[in-house]
Amino acid sequence: MSMAEVRIGTSGYDYLDWRGTFYPAHVGRDEFLSYYSGHFSTLELNFSYYRMPEKKQLAAILRRSEGRVDFSIKAHESLTHRVDAHSWRDAVKQYRGALDPLLEDEKLAAVLLQFPFSFHYSPDNRRYLNALLEEMRELPLAVEFRNTEWVSKRVITALQERRVAFCSVDTPRLRGLPPPVDIVTSDLAYIRFHGRNEKNWWGSDAAARFDYLYNDEELSAWIDRIMVMMNGARQVRVYFNNHRRGQAPANAQMLSSLLARQGIAVR
Repeated sequence: MSMAEVRIGTSGYDYLDWRGTFYPAHVGRDEFLSYYSGHFSTLELNFSYYRMPEKKQLAAILRRSEGRVDFSIKAHESLTHRVDAHSWRDAVKQYRGALDPLLEDEKLAAVLLQFPFSFHYSPDNRRYLNALLEEMRELPLAVEFRNTEWVSKRVITALQERRVAFCSVDTPRLRGLPPPVDIVTSDLAYIRFHGRNEKNWWGSDAAARFDYLYNDEELSAWIDRIMVMMNGARQVRVYFNNHRRGQAPANAQMLSSLLARQGIAVR
């Protein structure tokens, strides 16, 4: 068995509805990250999708985490969802500059390029992705495709050549969404659990979409996949995005326990 480092965390941490389920009632919002860092060793930052991150902001996050976690961080929407052909390269430079604190402290696990379901496997999109990966080549990258059209040998090979991680996802079993896979294309294996809320997946209410609590059986089905990925990677990062009412940290702890029963240590 490879000695790949496995870390499990959540996508985001600043959720008021985690009070009473994960955060104790007496913990103030300004203490959330410190409390989180006492329970998990990695965190996926997702605020950076909605607003461009700033260097001082990420430096403050590092301080509050007290050096106990590493970070993956989602790319801004101007790079994945609302791309302007004339300005996206400027957006890359602005985004890249904000990451200096994480890079200098060696706390950057990955930049996540999450593309929407509407990002089809078309010539224009392939060219854009190729250019984007080239512009960001100095960073550790993971790509998440929400459309199964991208799950192909050609794409996997291209990511392997670039040493870019293919993000494996757990989502509802709906037509057009990628299946759960154990694909490894770089030294980093990257997994995201979104929940299996089929009824609300295509709705406009994001909170309802990710309102899902995995059970033991569902998470146990991932153990063999994770073990396979450990053999092909040096690092494994797993994030739970089913964030409603503290379900993400509950499932992150559950998966850690399931792996521990198999003799797999989670940092």
